[in-house]
Amino acid sequence: MRGSAYAPIGWDGGHVTGVAAQMCLNLSSSERRLWLSKRSRRRQVTGIASPGPLVRPIEWEVQNQIPSGTILKALISGGDKGPWMTFMRGELTTEDFLQEFGRLCSEIVVESCLEGICKPDPRIYKLCLERLGLQPSESIFLDDLGLNVKAAASLGIRTIKVDDPETAVKELETLLGFTLRKVIPNTRPVRKTMEIPKDSLKKYLRDFLGTQTTGPMELLQFEHGQSNPTYYIRLANHQLVLRKKPPGTLLPSAHAVEREFRIMRALAKAGVPVPKVLGLCEDSRIVGTPFYLMEYCPGLVYKDPSLPGLEPSQRRAIYTAMNRVLCQIHSVDLKATGLEDYGKPGDYIPRQVQTWIKQYRASETSTIPAMERLIKWLPLHLPRQQKTTVVHGDFRLDNLLFHPEKTEVLAVLDWELSTLGDPLADVAFSCLAHYLPSSFPILRGLSDCDVTQLGIPTAEEYSRMYCRHTGSPPIENWNFYLAFSFFRVAAILQGIYKRSLTGQASSATAEQSGKLTEFTSNLAWDFAVKEGFRLFKDMPATKPLMRSYHTWAGPQSRLHTPGTRSYVSIPEASPARASKGALVISPEGLSPPVRELYQRLKQFMERHVYPAEPELRSHQASSERWTPSPLVEELKEKAKTEGLWNLFLPLETDPEKKYGAGLTNVEYAHLCELMGMSLYAPEIFNCSAPDTGNMELLVRYGTEEQKARWLIPLLEGKARSCFAMTEPQVASSDGTNIESSIREEEGFYVINGHKWWISGILDPRCQLCVFMGKTDPHAPRHQQQSVLLVPMDTPGIKILRPLTVYGLDDAPGGHGEVLFEQVHVPKENMILGPGRGFEIAQGRLGPGRIHHCMRLIGYSERALALMKARVKSRVAFGKPLVEQGTLLADIAQSRVEIEQARLLVLKAAHLMDVAGNKAAALDIAMIKMVAPSMASRVIDRAIQAFGAAGLSSDHPLAQFFAWARALRFADGPDEVHRAAVAKMELKHRI
Repeated sequence: MRGSAYAPIGWDGGHVTGVAAQMCLNLSSSERRLWLSKRSRRRQVTGIASPGPLVRPIEWEVQNQIPSGTILKALISGGDKGPWMTFMRGELTTEDFLQEFGRLCSEIVVESCLEGICKPDPRIYKLCLERLGLQPSESIFLDDLGLNVKAAASLGIRTIKVDDPETAVKELETLLGFTLRKVIPNTRPVRKTMEIPKDSLKKYLRDFLGTQTTGPMELLQFEHGQSNPTYYIRLANHQLVLRKKPPGTLLPSAHAVEREFRIMRALAKAGVPVPKVLGLCEDSRIVGTPFYLMEYCPGLVYKDPSLPGLEPSQRRAIYTAMNRVLCQIHSVDLKATGLEDYGKPGDYIPRQVQTWIKQYRASETSTIPAMERLIKWLPLHLPRQQKTTVVHGDFRLDNLLFHPEKTEVLAVLDWELSTLGDPLADVAFSCLAHYLPSSFPILRGLSDCDVTQLGIPTAEEYSRMYCRHTGSPPIENWNFYLAFSFFRVAAILQGIYKRSLTGQASSATAEQSGKLTEFTSNLAWDFAVKEGFRLFKDMPATKPLMRSYHTWAGPQSRLHTPGTRSYVSIPEASPARASKGALVISPEGLSPPVRELYQRLKQFMERHVYPAEPELRSHQASSERWTPSPLVEELKEKAKTEGLWNLFLPLETDPEKKYGAGLTNVEYAHLCELMGMSLYAPEIFNCSAPDTGNMELLVRYGTEEQKARWLIPLLEGKARSCFAMTEPQVASSDGTNIESSIREEEGFYVINGHKWWISGILDPRCQLCVFMGKTDPHAPRHQQQSVLLVPMDTPGIKILRPLTVYGLDDAPGGHGEVLFEQVHVPKENMILGPGRGFEIAQGRLGPGRIHHCMRLIGYSERALALMKARVKSRVAFGKPLVEQGTLLADIAQSRVEIEQARLLVLKAAHLMDVAGNKAAALDIAMIKMVAPSMASRVIDRAIQAFGAAGLSSDHPLAQFFAWARALRFADGPDEVHRAAVAKMELKHRI
C-alpha cells in the first residue's frame, strides 16, 4: 500500500466491500487518474498537470493476493455498455465509474444474512479480516453507529465514526496519506501567500448563486498562470473558477481583471471560444482584491508544446486549430461587439514598447545589459502598423483549452494582457516556444526538438499559415516582432521575480524568473540583431556602405595617409559586381530563399548526418572501408531528393544556374561551414573536394564534349575524381617545379610521372584524374604546365600505395602514391590548350580555398561545442571542469579566434563576389594562413579538454585535427601564403 498500511472496510447496507476499496486506495492519486483513463497517458486532463506512472493491474493483483483476472473481468464486464467503455466514451463521470467499477471488483462481500452474524458481533469483523488476508492493524473501519465502531476498535482495527460524510472522508484521507475525492488536474492546496478568506467568499457565493447549502466549500489553487491567482471552487453542485488580482502593491495598469471580464463577455457574443463569465466583483472586502467568476470548463490543456504521445497528424491539427482561433480573434468586428474603446487605435507597438519599458523599470532589481540595449533599440526600429484588431497579448498553446476527443479549441484563457493593437504581435508571441529550450522552466520550448518529424509546423510555416488564413501579405519584419515579444516576456518575468521577493507571486516557480529575465532578454537581442541584418541587406549597395569592409582604391590609391589601414587596392567595383550586395556575416542576413536553403541543410544534418556518424566511423575502421559505405550512398540519394545537391558552384561560374544552386561565394560560405560540422557531410551533398574543384574546372574551361563525358557523371554523383599535381621528388608548393612530362606523340599526349598525395584516387568510383604536367620545359616559367583529363582505366596508371595522415587512411578515397608510365591520352582531353595549366590551377583553387576555410570553421565550431558539453559534464579535483580557470580561458580564446577567422573568410568571399578572384588574392592568401592554424589550435584545446578520449575515433576531434593540420600543406604551405601577403603588403605601401 502506497502512503498507508490500511485497507478500509465499508459500511454500505451491511456489505463489507474490501477488494475494490483496497485496490483503489493502493494507488497514489495520480495513479488512480491514470488507471482510469487511457487518455491521461497522452494528455493532460482538464487543465494543468501531468499524472504519474501507470499501475500494472496484474502486478497489483499478485502483490495484494487478489484472484488473478479480477481487474480484467471488471473491465470487460458489460461489453460496449459496461462501465469501462462507457467511461472511455465520456458518457460516465469519474465518480460514477469509480462506484460501478468498485462494485464489479468487490468479490469479497460478507453479508450478515448469509453468515448468520451481524455487527457488532466481533466474529463478522474477524471473518472480513480473514477473507481480506489482513491484520486488524492494517484495516480501517467506518460506521455511523458508535456501538459498531467500538466493537471494531476492541479488535485493534482503526476506526472512524461517520457523523458527516465530508468530515469522515477527510479523516480517512489523513490516515491514508492521499486524497480520495475527485481530483481537479493542475490544482494544488492554496499556497500560504495566496490564501483568501473562505468564510466571506462562501457567504458571497451563496448569495450570488442563490443557494442555501450548509456543506463545505472546496477551494484549490491552479498551478497554471504566473500573474493573476486563479482558484477552483466547488460549492454544492456548482464548479467555478475565480480569478483575482494578486495581493499587495501592484504596477500601474497591471492585473486588470475588470478588463478580462469585459473582453470575454464581449467575445462570447461574437462566437469566439472563451470561458463563460458569470459575474464581476469589485468589492475588495470579499477576498482582498477585485475578482470575477467563470464556469469551470473541463477539457485538455497542453503544457508541453511538443505534444508527447500524439501522432504527427494530431499535432499538426492542434497547431492548425490554434492558428485558426487566433485568426478568429483577429477578425472580430470591434463596433458590433462594443469594443471600439477597448484600446487606443494605432501606434500599438510604440505604446507597448514604452509600457513594458516602464513596467521593467518599476520592477528592476539589477542591470541587465541586453535589456538596456533593447530599451534603446526598439523605439528606433518600430514597424508601421497595418491593421488594428483585438489582440490577446499572451496567446500560446497552454492558454488554450481543447476538447478531450476533438482538435477543437473550447476556450481561450488568460485575457489579462488583451487590448486593441497590431495582430502580428500575437502571431509572433504564439511562436515563442519554437525558440525556447524544452528545459525552460516556466514555458517549455521546442528549440531542441525536430518539429518537422513531430509534425509540428515551424515558426515560419505557422506564420505563413496565419497569413494564408487571413489573406495577409508575408510578415516582412518578423524578427522585430520576435525581439519585441521576448522583450515583453523578459519584463513580465522581472515583474514576477520582484513580486516573489515579497511573496506576492502566484506561482511556486516564480523565484526562478529572476535568472530567466536575462536569458529571454538575450534571445530578444539576438532577434534584434537579425532584424538589423535584414535591414542592412535591404539597403542599396551603391553607397559608401561597402567601405566598412574594404577600401576601394581609385587613381589616388597610392597616396595613403600614414598610419591608415588599406585592406586591398582594386579598381572600383563594377555595377554588375556591386549589385551582389553587402557582406553577409550571419546566416540570418541571407536572402529568404538562401536562408530557407540553409535551414533545410541544417535540419538534414541534424536528422540524418549526425546520427549516422557512429555507423560511418565504424565502417571507416572496418575491413570493408575501401568499399563506399552504403549508408553514404543512401544519404546522397536522400539529399538529392531534398534539393540539397551541388550547392558549391559559384554564380559567376554558372550564371544561368545550369549546373548548381547559383549561390554567391558568400552565400555558399555559410552553407559550407555548416557542412564542415561533419567529416562526412560534404560528400553526402556532392560538395566534397577534390570533386568540387574538378567540376568547377570543367564548367569554367571544359569543352561541351568534355562536360558531357566527365562533368555530368560527377554532377550526378555517379563518379568521383582526383587531381594529380604534387610530386615526391620536388617541392610541389612551387607549382613551377612540377617535373612530370606530357609530350605529344601521334595524335596522343603521353604522360610519364610520379605523383603522390593524390586524394580520392583509391576510391573505386574514381573515373577521372585531372593531371598537371609539363608540355614545354623551355617555355616561360608559368607557361610550361598543362592540364589533361585522364580516364582512370587508361593503361599505365599504377597505384603504389595508400598514404596515411597521422595513421588515418581516409578510406575509401584515401591519398595515393601513383606512377604514370607511358599513359596515352587523346589530344582532345587537353584543357584550354598547352601551357595553360598554371592559369587553370589558380582559377580552380580560388573558390576551393573558401570551401576549405569555411569547412575548417565548421570543424572548429563543432570542436568547441563538443568541448563545452564535455567540460560541463566532467568533474576533476572536486569541481566541474567548466569551473577550472584555464578551460574557461581556452573556451574564450577559441570563440574569439573562430569569429576573427570567419569574418576574414567572409570578407574574402565577398571580395571574390564583387571584384573577382584576382582582386581577392591578398585576402585569399590571408585566410589560407589563418584558418588552418586557427582550427588546429581550437581543435587541440578541445582534445585537451576531452583527455585521452579526444584522441580516439569515438569522437570526430582526432580526424578534425588531422585534416586541419594537413590543410596547412594541402592548400599551400603557410610559408608561401605569408610570403605572398608580405609581398602584396609591401607593394601597396610604396
